[in-house]
Amino acid sequence: MRILRTVGLVLCLGSATLAYGKMPAADTVKGAKDHPLLSRFEGAKLVGYDVKEFDEAMLPAGKRIYNSKERRASFEKSFQLEGKVTRIAYVVPRERSTLEVMRNYEAALAKAGLKTAFSCVKEACGDDIGDYWWDKRMSNGFIKGNVPSPIFIAGPREGRYLVAEGKRQDGAPVHVAVLAMPPHKDDEGGVYVEIVEGKSMETGKVAASLNAAEMAKGIANEGKVAVYGVYFDTGKAEVKPESKPALAEMAKMLQQDPKLKVFVVGHTDNQGELAQNLTLSQRRADAVVKALAEGYKVDARRMNAKGAASWAPLASNREEAGRQKNRRVELVEM
Repeated sequence: MRILRTVGLVLCLGSATLAYGKMPAADTVKGAKDHPLLSRFEGAKLVGYDVKEFDEAMLPAGKRIYNSKERRASFEKSFQLEGKVTRIAYVVPRERSTLEVMRNYEAALAKAGLKTAFSCVKEACGDDIGDYWWDKRMSNGFIKGNVPSPIFIAGPREGRYLVAEGKRQDGAPVHVAVLAMPPHKDDEGGVYVEIVEGKSMETGKVAASLNAAEMAKGIANEGKVAVYGVYFDTGKAEVKPESKPALAEMAKMLQQDPKLKVFVVGHTDNQGELAQNLTLSQRRADAVVKALAEGYKVDARRMNAKGAASWAPLASNREEAGRQKNRRVELVEM
């Protein structure tokens, strides 16, 4: 696969769009910029921007379908990723069709060595696709400035979507999702781009988790204690080696009070599908019990693993700071 390089979308400009009064005169997000791997469609204005140096991300890679039996919607396939996540929204001149916009993005991505893994148009993208993109990606203040929200609410229902995958120059994986949305009534069109660059999480940013005495105090006072030093890769349930300090303190607390029995509860944020998060949180709780029993000789009969997904948040999931607080393991006294 060719190495990914900076790519520009070279397009000709049509007639001015200011007559409609919807195109911002300039980018509406202070300090925001195009991603160095992929420029904007020429003439577009940047109206939404967010960067996380390390986070989880789910990129749809299949049709969104509704399961009437389970009463929920999910994607036939998706990429469960982690790394640097960049999200950008643009307003595009209304005389540019989604076909033209997407063809230019496709050409730019192909030139950079990325291959399209999935693409769809309008209803072929699946059930309630517009609601999904607005709820999960573009609501809660992401779009800045005096920009008509119907561009990003109604637009995805009639839009075009693709997700491509490739590698950066250093060999790290990179995934790019592009959603092109047509004009809504007298508004302009829109584009949403999400780029996930695989990278290792920077460690050493947080001090060691609670020690055994602090955990015991939390359980005595509140009947439970949250532990944040247990780590997993995105979408996986294998306890990572850097979890050892937290596991050792959990084991020490349990060994110091042989009569204490606990529920080991796995919690997630609300990103991704609830059913998947519920299964994942249960598997992670099981993994913690196994690690304590096999690695630290804690009697497994004193522990009961439970997965709670995102049902018991400690903070709002609307911002990353809250989502980070919600991703945890709790010890709850039986």
